[in-house]
Amino acid sequence: MKKRQCVIFAAMLSLAGVLNAQTPTRMRGVIEAFDGKEISVQMTGDKSAKVQVDDKAAIVFTQPIEISEIRAGDFVAVSSMKRDDESLAAFEIRRFPKPSNPGHRPLDGRSDQTMTNATVATMVQAANGHELTVTYEGGTQKIVVPKNASISMLVPGERSQLKSGAPVSLTAIPTASGGWLARNIQVGPRK
Repeated sequence: MKKRQCVIFAAMLSLAGVLNAQTPTRMRGVIEAFDGKEISVQMTGDKSAKVQVDDKAAIVFTQPIEISEIRAGDFVAVSSMKRDDESLAAFEIRRFPKPSNPGHRPLDGRSDQTMTNATVATMVQAANGHELTVTYEGGTQKIVVPKNASISMLVPGERSQLKSGAPVSLTAIPTASGGWLARNIQVGPRK
């Protein structure tokens, strides 16, 4: 009986190691190159990564839209900066086709930036842009949307949009060889 318990315990440890090895990592930056199989990403500072892109990688494109195309009932992801008065000012808004991970949290672990995934309740004209009120289970946020905020909607993307100079946000899993394999890629137009 003890031998069987040891075998089961060893199998569970092995499975835990495999599952832990598959934990996705988020990477944000600018595409340096894409050769059709591997994307090179320049991240903040001097960090960079090479990530394999196989046929299972989901690609979405951030298609620019006007603020007037955001309406009550739309689900959005709003990246904001905290201002001195603790109010939020959006620097990026993305309209999603369906709700995804609703809530309000720090963006990339930073205390001065937030990510709010929520449903638009209202949008009104403000002195220097618009004011957006969004709701999610357990909360509401009022966010100022300056005229220079990037506004887009997510649409199906394709490999041809993975071009040098394009902003990219992706999730990747480690490979057995010590590299990275993309699972989800969000790419925007080159700036």
